[in-house]
Amino acid sequence: MIDTFLVPEKTVVTAKGDGPAVDVSSAANRIFLLTLNISNIVEQESLDLSIQGSADGAAWGGKAIASFPQKFYRGQHPLLLDLGGHADVKFVRAHWEVGRWGRGTETPMFQFHVTLKEVPADILKQAAADAKALA
Repeated sequence: MIDTFLVPEKTVVTAKGDGPAVDVSSAANRIFLLTLNISNIVEQESLDLSIQGSADGAAWGGKAIASFPQKFYRGQHPLLLDLGGHADVKFVRAHWEVGRWGRGTETPMFQFHVTLKEVPADILKQAAADAKALA
């Protein structure tokens, strides 16, 4: 069961960057819950966070496999990552871009972390059964 960080706790960023590569090849399920937790910011700035996939942990390509909506405030933001359509992906990493506007310093500052948790098979089965019952 994979339960780790894509971006370590209390990471502070002031420019675009990438988190470390995380090996997901051992996952029993290819569905993960991502949680972006923004714990500190300054006013008038934005965070764009996407998830990139790789077959070898070295070549990442240019297109994200998932993206959070643009963020401006503190808080927790969940996102499901389904790698079912990405059979070649064995590694994932977070990529972020930051922007700042308005008065004050031009350098943005975000403190955040991103968790990656494999969704257990029994939860997936129950969710599918619940969805079928509602249909």
